Amino acid sequence: MNNRRNFIKKTAKLTVGAGVITSMTIPLHSEANNTQQINGINIVGPKEGFSPEIGTLVSMMNWMRSTMLRPVFGMTKKDLDYLLDSESNSIGAMLMHLVATERFYQENTFEGGIHFEKGVSENRMYEAASDLGDAGRKTFKGKELDYYLDKLKACREFTLTELAKYDDSWLEVVDTKFWGSPTNNYCKWFHVVEHESNHNGQIKYLKSRLHT
Repeated sequence: MNNRRNFIKKTAKLTVGAGVITSMTIPLHSEANNTQQINGINIVGPKEGFSPEIGTLVSMMNWMRSTMLRPVFGMTKKDLDYLLDSESNSIGAMLMHLVATERFYQENTFEGGIHFEKGVSENRMYEAASDLGDAGRKTFKGKELDYYLDKLKACREFTLTELAKYDDSWLEVVDTKFWGSPTNNYCKWFHVVEHESNHNGQIKYLKSRLHT
């Protein structure tokens, strides 16, 4: 009898606990939330102003951008120009590399281009940022953090403005000639997220070596 009473008490406590958890975790698309859009950097899902899948992609882009930028806030020109060795890239150059990569996918998916147009001064900057190496080391140095943040912001604002013009079916459009492998727009723009994740790790590593 004692064992049975103890079991009943434990079951009651678990039931109450489950009720508390349920009240704290409401599915994004539940009836409780169908009258308002839940926002916040940690909410991955549809966003107002975009079709559902594009909004979900945008939420991932926003989350990754926030994560990638966190380590660079407060960096000086010296920090941004730091080279681990003669073959490495600086944090500043890598930030511009992210701008150039996103700009490439803008041209490719919004404007029908496959590479930066030659002879345009702005595109020479993108080319240096895209290639990195010697070109990146020579071009991107002696610049304040705001220079890179402004470039990243302007580039992303254009991306969001353009993405808002499309519906989910656009994400499914396949480019059969994209660098030798059929690739849809969803994959192209997901690569922008993955690309920032990759360089986020490099930036954090370089930051850890700044004062060693």
